[in-house]
Amino acid sequence: MNDNQHPTLTGAEILWATLAGEGTTTVFGYPGGAILPIYDALRKFPTIHHVLVRHEQGASHMADGYARASGRVGVCMATSGPGATNLVTGLATAMLDSIPVIAITGQVSSKVLGSDAFQEVDITGITLPITKHNFVVTRAEDVAPTVRLAFQIATNGRPGPVLVDITKDAQQGSATFDFEMSKPAAYRPHPMLRAESSAMRDAVALIQSAKKPVILAGHGVVDSGAEAEVIAFAEARQIPIASTLLGLGAIPSNHPLSLGMMGMHGESWVNTAIQEADLLLAFGMRFVDRVTGNLASYAPKAKKIHVEIDPSEINKNVRVDVSLIGDLKTVLQQLSPMLSKTNDASWVSEINMSKGTAAVRDIINLPDNGHLYAAHVIHDIWREAQAAGRLEQTIIVTDVGQHQMWEAQYFKHECSRSLVTSGGLGTMGFALPAAIGAKFACPEKDVWVIAGDGGFQMTAAELSTIVQERLAINIAVINNGFLGMVRQWQETFYDKNYSASPILSPDFVMLAAAHGIDAANVTTRPDVTPTVTKARTGGKPFLINFAVEKEDGVYPMIAPGAALHEMVRRPAKDPLLETAEDE
Repeated sequence: MNDNQHPTLTGAEILWATLAGEGTTTVFGYPGGAILPIYDALRKFPTIHHVLVRHEQGASHMADGYARASGRVGVCMATSGPGATNLVTGLATAMLDSIPVIAITGQVSSKVLGSDAFQEVDITGITLPITKHNFVVTRAEDVAPTVRLAFQIATNGRPGPVLVDITKDAQQGSATFDFEMSKPAAYRPHPMLRAESSAMRDAVALIQSAKKPVILAGHGVVDSGAEAEVIAFAEARQIPIASTLLGLGAIPSNHPLSLGMMGMHGESWVNTAIQEADLLLAFGMRFVDRVTGNLASYAPKAKKIHVEIDPSEINKNVRVDVSLIGDLKTVLQQLSPMLSKTNDASWVSEINMSKGTAAVRDIINLPDNGHLYAAHVIHDIWREAQAAGRLEQTIIVTDVGQHQMWEAQYFKHECSRSLVTSGGLGTMGFALPAAIGAKFACPEKDVWVIAGDGGFQMTAAELSTIVQERLAINIAVINNGFLGMVRQWQETFYDKNYSASPILSPDFVMLAAAHGIDAANVTTRPDVTPTVTKARTGGKPFLINFAVEKEDGVYPMIAPGAALHEMVRRPAKDPLLETAEDE
């Protein structure tokens, strides 16, 4: 050692010391030859808990779920070659949803880089399009400054994943470690927006003159921590708020100005309000195709104000009249005092009147007749959490497919970070590992996996991770014997040609038992709530296999190429409903 303040450590030890200095307490990973020096040094850092995953993809999803549930950086690691490439899907998932993840990968020695050495792969080249930034570290003295810079990049501006590839000789070499001296220079991704700017003045003029404004609340509301500011802004002017999938929970669903989810499977009155609006205020959302429908006919009457931290998103999909580039919370703190308050609630009343019977869903109100619908399951999980006073202490982690949309429709989220789901990439297999990350982030909360029978099988090996880590995670498998969303599209657009969408599954109760997890089958609605309560209160992992209707669909939906208001509703002669009524 040089002295007590600045010890000489190996690159591997420097990595762990730097992670600890950044506040990391949990790392999800899988060891291998090129990263063994790092794993050997882990024993010297007892404040960091390592979670052994069963597949490296699980590690990246766990880090992602940890970050979404907590707002902190998630950290994962893997060895070189196939270990590193198995992280790719998780990094792409985090990139498209703007999630701060640090991925540490081992690499072959710098002396053999480029020689096709055993388990060598150019992971920085592979991940260049799906990370915010990535690095190759070949010297021990560069480990700390690179990792600290990675944390800064991952969390500043628009969040995102960063990969740090560390060669084996950099892990084994030695250098002086000084955490404070390795701090990167201050990072400001864009100049601060000034209140007196012309853009702010233009925004004020549009807002003051609007008669039918709608706020579009996206994931950026959560990332910015701007929930209170958005609500205050809306309440002062009686502006209704529509949410994206990733924005759900930022505005409590029971708030009078909350309209619900917009887009392909959004509420009909929400999409209609957007199409009738004369001003859209896009707060931290990207105008992706799933929320706009056909761009040529999107919100034709509306002026558009886009508040966005990433300048590259401005005018990328939808041309806007005013762009306010900056952190949403800061922008609203500057903008709100410049506006006069208005209390005209006529526009909100008009939207509420338009809901009509569409607000009362036929599936929810069907009598119990022996048919179990996925909507029943989702609704009853929500109702049980509400009755137990645990709604704000519940995190739902969904996979991707029909069940994801049913969850968005039927589970009413009242607080931020209560829904963890893959939006932009739509990653099947996400839910189970992401729930493990969420449980580590929020051990005091009830964590539910809601997954389809298809996606669940993609990462089901992580059941053993749950058992090894003794995590009380509840798992609801929505089992309809199909790749459900694929089947629905085949039914609607491909003349019911169910090519490769029927799926055979194992007995999920027996599978859970093989991993050491208690489980139950549920086939009728009266059994849903008592089984959900048993799972929630058991204090250990529990899996429920819900055998639901096989050919049910998610409605409303917008067909590809259709306008936002051209929604396909449940057929009036839906065979499922006719059968239910007949019985």
